[in-house]
Amino acid sequence: MQYFHTLLQIATDRFVERITQRQEGAKNALKHLQADPYGEGVWLDKFVDAFFEEFLLNNPAGSSFILRALAQRTYDARNMEQKAATVENLLERMAKDVFMQLLKQKVEEALEQSLVFGG
Repeated sequence: MQYFHTLLQIATDRFVERITQRQEGAKNALKHLQADPYGEGVWLDKFVDAFFEEFLLNNPAGSSFILRALAQRTYDARNMEQKAATVENLLERMAKDVFMQLLKQKVEEALEQSLVFGG
């Protein structure tokens, strides 16, 4: 579990830095992240895809690791594709979705703290 928390912290730090630079400050970054996490200049989904690839999580073992760490979180099954997919693809999609939800929450918290403490 400690490794998961380390990965989450790395992802949070990197994404906060990226979105703050792209949106020219924490206030704009928070506004855009909340309005459209997949929109122009935010691209949370693309970040998570790249993060999974960089940390070798884009495989069944990596997806299972993420899902085990986040096993108690709720998941909206409507996020699943309606077409046939391999179990590997389903696991990866679920892992990325739940990780993305948690990452978004952590980034919002970090940006809000930055605004409160003038960082």
